[in-house]
Amino acid sequence: MLNLATSAALFDRAKTLIPGGVNSPVRAFRSVGGSPVFLHSAQGAWLTDVDGNRYVDFINSWGPMILGHAPQLVLDAVAQALPHSLSFGAPTRREVEMAELIREMVPSIEKVRLVNSGTEACMSAVRVARGYTGRAKIIKFEGCYHGHGDAFLIAAGSGALTAGEPDSAGVTRGVAQDTLTAPYNDLPAVEALVAANPGQVAALILEPVVGNMGLVAPAEGFLHALRALCTAHGIVLIFDEVMTGFRLAPGGAQQLYGIKPDLTTLGKIIGGGLPVGAYGGLEAIMNCVAPAGKVYQAGTLSGNPMATAAGMAQLRYLHEHPELYAALEASSARLADGTRQIAADLGLNYTVNRVGSMFSLFFTAQPVVNLEDAKTCDTAAFGRYFHAMLNRGIYLAPSQFEALFVSTAITDELVEMYLNACRQSLMEAHDL
Repeated sequence: MLNLATSAALFDRAKTLIPGGVNSPVRAFRSVGGSPVFLHSAQGAWLTDVDGNRYVDFINSWGPMILGHAPQLVLDAVAQALPHSLSFGAPTRREVEMAELIREMVPSIEKVRLVNSGTEACMSAVRVARGYTGRAKIIKFEGCYHGHGDAFLIAAGSGALTAGEPDSAGVTRGVAQDTLTAPYNDLPAVEALVAANPGQVAALILEPVVGNMGLVAPAEGFLHALRALCTAHGIVLIFDEVMTGFRLAPGGAQQLYGIKPDLTTLGKIIGGGLPVGAYGGLEAIMNCVAPAGKVYQAGTLSGNPMATAAGMAQLRYLHEHPELYAALEASSARLADGTRQIAADLGLNYTVNRVGSMFSLFFTAQPVVNLEDAKTCDTAAFGRYFHAMLNRGIYLAPSQFEALFVSTAITDELVEMYLNACRQSLMEAHDL
């Protein structure tokens, strides 16, 4: 067993100071039990906690560490920017260069605005869509997480044609009335929502590949059908590529599936590990944003010089080395396929979903194509598996409903380490 005495002591202190002892809910380990691990440092594929335990990382800061932790090219870029001040609150050259590079890598983006987080990007994109269309309502999908903006914290109502109910205290019913929800991968439900709200839907927002109910891929033709539906009804199609942007391909999921959304939200990878976000898309829509237009959005730290330095270094490397995506595909396929085979060998008819360098092991025999499918998982067994993996030096997301992220730092040897730990941990979790 791991010695986590220092982590436990820190968590006890934190609970007297911070709500739940953590600054983001999933970090609390509530869904898997036990106390969270407090980290001290990371390098490449490896994490080290405050008690000196080391783990191979398959979260990678929830996606941005695609090159592994502390890559030298990113550290060098930050070190070079550091002496020139941490913030200006005024325009800088690097903001322009980052906008040029994002536009080059993501062809659907004609203009882009930098912000400070994925949540902020999604909130802003919806506001712009409303300002552009003059409409109030949006459609989102159950299980797609777009940050903690009020409009996104809505669960499904009693049927596909009803407005959602607030899923968080503090979200008003007034906000909920403008948010319509549908099951992911359910095109007829979306068509019904559009038909029931003629001329009222400003935007449809979704993760083109979902990472927040575990990894769920779009059904064949689903994204193309949504594109056609939005075009036919004047609805702004927003792809939330905060997770998938620059990870599934240099141009994100939209490149992988050959779809051009009207707006795209970005984050994580474009900060190289520092807080950053962006939203962008068609020039006609983005020209609605102040000061060019009447949709107000602002931020003192937007385009922060440290975040843009780190992000530019990482984005340029990805742009100049597209071959790394083939390597990521190969290692991720070995991880996912190996996990699937191990479960089958043990008589566990579990589901493994993967797209590119994102994958999930679902503790259910049912194919997982939406949130209701994901909810059939045996979360208690997953909790036992999580701790068994942690004890074997494998750091997974502490929730059944989060995707795993693979970095280029995962070598063949680390793939084998993961698979060996997976077999032993599944056996331990099920007392086999």
